[in-house]
Amino acid sequence: MGRLDGQVAIVTGSSKGIGKAIAIELALEGASVTINYKSDTAGAEETLAQIRATGGKAIAIAADVGSNEEAKTLVEKTIAEFGKLDILINNAGITRDKSFKNMNEQMWLEVINANLNSLYYCTHSALQYMLNQKHGHIVSISSVIGQAGGFGQVNYSATKAAILGFTRSLALETAKSGITVNAICPGFIATEMVAAVPEDRLDLIKARIPMGRLGKSEEVARAVVFLCADADYITGQEININGGIHMG
Repeated sequence: MGRLDGQVAIVTGSSKGIGKAIAIELALEGASVTINYKSDTAGAEETLAQIRATGGKAIAIAADVGSNEEAKTLVEKTIAEFGKLDILINNAGITRDKSFKNMNEQMWLEVINANLNSLYYCTHSALQYMLNQKHGHIVSISSVIGQAGGFGQVNYSATKAAILGFTRSLALETAKSGITVNAICPGFIATEMVAAVPEDRLDLIKARIPMGRLGKSEEVARAVVFLCADADYITGQEININGGIHMG
């Protein structure tokens, strides 16, 4: 028996990378999972196939969670399919890196919408159901960049820092309703996003990490499972998974 048997989860942005690993890990622990994606159909189908190959239950739903209506539909379709909703993982996010003096308004707004407005849209829709059942877990994926900053990432850093304030405030509002709200701050994880960094710069990043290596998506996923399965008395917290590169 899995630690999440009978639970239902949505993982936004789960066609690849950290989101994919989270969806698979939740399913391995017995949760029924909605895989969300915007346009990566092939990636979503691969995630779906991997879950079903191990006997897990999952569906894939295309939705731009930067749209209030599509985020609401994502939640409604999940509940229609599985009958309830216990877990929301806010993982969807993008980067549009550029030094601030050269960052245009479109680059700013695209990141704000995808990374931060989606947080509001998905959580606001999901929370109504969780409050009614007096149970739920909300985990949002922030970043070490939201804690320590990143050159050329003012837009991304702003959204990831905002997730932490969002988490603390919502945790205060929902604690008495049986709902936990937490954030995870990954460091440099071996995903496609990090793989796009030039090799010489990546070597410099690794040299700054006390553990001397990039993190694995599965290491983030296991922390998500812990917060959803074994942490009913943990809320309003940020969990750092970064190999020691930022301690705070």
